[in-house]
Amino acid sequence: MNEAVRGSSPHRLTIAGIDLEYLDRGRGAPLLYLHGGAGIAADHAFIDRLAGQRRVIAPSHPGFGTSGLPDWLDSVDDIAHVHLELLDRLKLDVVDVVGMSLGGWIAAEMATKAPERLSRMALIGPIGVKTGTVDRLDIPDIFAMSEANLDRLRFHDPGKHRADIGAMSDEALATMVRNHETLALIAWEPYMHNPKLRHRLHRAAMPVLLLRGDSDGIVSADYIARYAKLFPDAGITTIAAAGHGPQVEQPDRTADIILEFFA
Repeated sequence: MNEAVRGSSPHRLTIAGIDLEYLDRGRGAPLLYLHGGAGIAADHAFIDRLAGQRRVIAPSHPGFGTSGLPDWLDSVDDIAHVHLELLDRLKLDVVDVVGMSLGGWIAAEMATKAPERLSRMALIGPIGVKTGTVDRLDIPDIFAMSEANLDRLRFHDPGKHRADIGAMSDEALATMVRNHETLALIAWEPYMHNPKLRHRLHRAAMPVLLLRGDSDGIVSADYIARYAKLFPDAGITTIAAAGHGPQVEQPDRTADIILEFFA
């Protein structure tokens, strides 16, 4: 695709029979952005900030947004294969990757399968591994709490970023529910992790940066520290005045940190 026509409109490709929606914005060295479990809608300002310096490819994962969800797809591992094929179809041999929460898990899976395809990874509040004791959840049970309680875990300032459901269109509401259902499908059992992933992350030898908002109630500082130790070359940065989604609450600061790391 010619760089001059890249913009805000979504594109579509059929991959493994899946009608996949993706954004292709900006110009420069390619960067793959993988959104979290809430979908990509709230991340557009952050994506635009990255696209000021890089070509950003940002797919909606199968079952999220308007991307299709085939009967056979039921795991994060499946999604990792889909996105590796997306890189093939776009003729992108090597990319930098930003993965947020669920997207960080997907990125980690991709890095163990094809480490030569990923130059550097920035993982924002990533999930996907079991690092604590077997008798306690590493990640709170988000499916068993109210939206208000979940927002208190997700945001530094919940009142500022809480979704106004009454003002949302029917289409936006349907997408929100669909995203939640797909997250449950792929991350319910085992809860928010792949038991095998921690034993494979030694293959992800590229430089890795793990970012965490200092008010994050979804992933703890201890969890991120244990996660980082599973990579051969990883560091940690904490972002002030941000919760689980610093790319939403502090988009400029988060983008600056990531772009500097990639540079």
